[in-house]
Amino acid sequence: MSQSICGKSGIVGLRFSLYPMSDQFVDVIKGALNEADTAKVWLKTDDISTCIRGKAAHVFDVAKAVFLHAAKTGLHVVLNGTFSIGCPGDSEGDSYMNVDDVLSNEAVLSELKIDAPTQFALYPMNDSSYMDLIADVVEIAKNKGTFSGGIHYASRLDGDTHEVFATLEDSFMVTQEKVSHVTMTVNIAANSPSRKNV
Repeated sequence: MSQSICGKSGIVGLRFSLYPMSDQFVDVIKGALNEADTAKVWLKTDDISTCIRGKAAHVFDVAKAVFLHAAKTGLHVVLNGTFSIGCPGDSEGDSYMNVDDVLSNEAVLSELKIDAPTQFALYPMNDSSYMDLIADVVEIAKNKGTFSGGIHYASRLDGDTHEVFATLEDSFMVTQEKVSHVTMTVNIAANSPSRKNV
């Protein structure tokens, strides 16, 4: 039996679904995808989800942009997704790894402030010290001031969207420096009416 070797290409991928709590969900989803500058990532949308692939900085930039464009409508929206790097099945074939490092969406959205309560879970694959790596990530979130506690099967982040995404990206990339294959699941919300009662 051959053993799978984790990918070394550096491609970061995100598969996500966006859920606007509105009967206008089609317009909100399409609008958010169209408003985000996706020129520096490979992107494909089907009837269930959207996949983004490329350099880490651009994948996180586009994900944040899509989320913010949906959230700025004022609707309750949730982005549910999985980030991955080092997947044994990944390849250079349809990635954008030679583009520059200038973030395409940052200048447009940097002044937009929207709270993004988030639940995330980090999975360092095939590493027996995974709990230590997860503890390191919790320290990153604490240092950034976004960590608001452990919950069943995840950790909670609270703060502005830019702060939350910076925490997620740093946590993901710091772990990737230690483990070749990492996945991270996220549930990111905005404008929830339930926030009044939390």
